[in-house]
Amino acid sequence: MSEMKLGIVESHFADIIWDNEPLSSGELVKLCEERLQWKKSTTYTVLKKLCERGIFQNENGTVTSQISKSEFYALQSEQFVEETFEGSLPAFIAAFTTRKQLSKEEIKEIRRMIDSVGEE
Repeated sequence: MSEMKLGIVESHFADIIWDNEPLSSGELVKLCEERLQWKKSTTYTVLKKLCERGIFQNENGTVTSQISKSEFYALQSEQFVEETFEGSLPAFIAAFTTRKQLSKEEIKEIRRMIDSVGEE
């Protein structure tokens, strides 16, 4: 799978697909016209680009995702940590928490997540 990044406009487009899939390419064109004020050609150009990147597919006029929204953002997060923090999750958390105070509930949730991974 190629680059796991979406620009702001691509994100809005992707959300339309994730929120409505499966949908016909004609339905996608109508939704993009309503929500993004796009012409048909723009919709098909962006769809083709994201299909080539392995995020969506358009088979026989039906548009579906090849990966779910949550999988996409998990891959994007992994890529960010890898590129920015040399793959070190502790380095990411240290950088994150220097600017943002975690609430007690957030700390509990992170501990639960760590504990559940350790149990597997």
